[in-house]
Order: sequence, then C-alpha cells, then structure tokens
Amino acid sequence: MTGLHRIALPTGVELDVQVAGHGAHPAVILLHGFPESHRTWRGIVPDLARDHFVLAPDQRGYARSSKPEGVEHYTPDRIVADMIALADHFGIDRFTLVGHDWGGAVAWMAALQHPNRVAKLVIVNAPHPLVFQRTIFDDPAQRKASQYIRHFRDTKIDQGLIGAGLEKFFATTFAKVLTTTVAGEDKAAYLDEWAQPGAMTAMLNWYRASAIQVPAMDETPPRPAFLDAPFPATAMPVLVIWGMRDVALLPSQLDLAEYVPDLTIEKVDAGHFVPWEKPDAVIAAMRRWGV
Repeated sequence: MTGLHRIALPTGVELDVQVAGHGAHPAVILLHGFPESHRTWRGIVPDLARDHFVLAPDQRGYARSSKPEGVEHYTPDRIVADMIALADHFGIDRFTLVGHDWGGAVAWMAALQHPNRVAKLVIVNAPHPLVFQRTIFDDPAQRKASQYIRHFRDTKIDQGLIGAGLEKFFATTFAKVLTTTVAGEDKAAYLDEWAQPGAMTAMLNWYRASAIQVPAMDETPPRPAFLDAPFPATAMPVLVIWGMRDVALLPSQLDLAEYVPDLTIEKVDAGHFVPWEKPDAVIAAMRRWGV
C-alpha cells in the first residue's frame, strides 16, 4: 500500500494520509508541523518504508485535509485524538511516533497521555511543553525568539494571507527561518497547499488554540504555577534530533533529562526544517537508535 489516501476519522475530520510500506511491518506515524504537510517527510518515508508501515497525515487544517471553522477545533487534545483515531483506523496498537515542529509538540503530548500506545518517541526540533513554557519565562533569548507566536495569534493578519500575500509570507516570514533555498516544485507545493480555502487561518489556529503563554519582551506576567510543580516523565525511549541552527527554538530546549529518563540527543548542523534540509542525517540518527 502506498500513496495518499483520504481517511474519515470519528473525530469529525477527514485527513489525507500518505501510506507506505507493508502493513505487517512495525508502524511509524510521522507528524508534520507549521506551515507544512506530509511532504515534510519526503526524504524520510522511502527509507522507513523498507521495513516499516508508515503513516504521514496532512493534519487537520493543513493542505486538503478538513478545516473546521473556529479556533476551538484546533486545541492540542483534538489533534492528539486525530492521531490516535488514525492508528485505530489501521488497527495499530503500538507504534513509533515521530514529530517535527507542531507535529512534535503533539507527539510529546500524545506520548505523555497515551504511553500504552506510543512505544518509541522521536522528536525533531519541537519543544517539550514544560521546558518551552519555562524557557519563555526564564530565558530572554527564547522569549525573544518566540515573539512570532504573538504575531500569528493576531487574526487581523489572515486577510492578507491570500493571493500575492502568500508569496510575501513565503519570502519573508517563512524564508527567514530557512537555511536552504526552496524553489521550483517545492515552492509551488507550499503555495498550493496554503492557497486551499481556509488553510492559512486553520493552520494559524493551532497557535491561537494553544495554552502556551508568550509575554511581550517588556511584560512581567504572573509565573504559571505548573512551571515549578512536579511534571510527569515520559515512559518510553525518546530520541531528540535537533538542527542546531534553529533560530526559533534555541538549544535551551534540550534541557530535557529531568523529564525524559530514557533520552538520546542527536545534534545536526541544520536549521529548523531538518527533516528535509538533512534527511540523510535524520534517517541515520533514527537507524542508529533502533527505528
């Protein structure tokens, strides 16, 4: 089985899902982030599919998958539920979960909430929920690097993200965090996905539905109590692959040992979008670790 399949889930959405590999092989679910799609994994899937059953969905709000109206439909619990429902659809009990960017944030939450389902966890440049919130409060550099979230939460920007506005978004906001040039077929694919009706608003709604607090640089808000309270540890082996030239998620995100007992960290000379900037390095790290 291979290719892109439209799958209706009991969570109320239909997702386009890339399916590759033999169903008898161990399952791997790949979760992309903003502002991408299953194509995040275009350099990863062919290798994994040699000996794994691979699912790479276009998550809710992205590309041509369902885009329910309203911020409330993009809370992390709903997105985790989509992923679990997708595994159930294919009769998959336990699986390796891999996530990048927002997909990694969802993967962290899924691993904490469903340790009976997630056998192994691979995180690629995606912040742990506690470490991210803590560093936004305690690390001025990370708070500064996270100010873009405040911009993305402003619904007034949506009206400019159509037509020529998408080209501007590509050339400014997106290109700012790239360490390699994206052009031709790859650029066309991004613009096509972003141009789907309601896509940019739906994608940005992930940020708007998140409970993460991002104070302005001159603010001193009350410190969230959970930052200094006990936090559950992950129960499965965790591999963190990190592009060290990421300008949005700084190396402070790797201070994970207290919350991830079985932790392996692989550092890569790449930017935020390491899955397609350096796919060979990502595959090599996963294979060394035992995927």
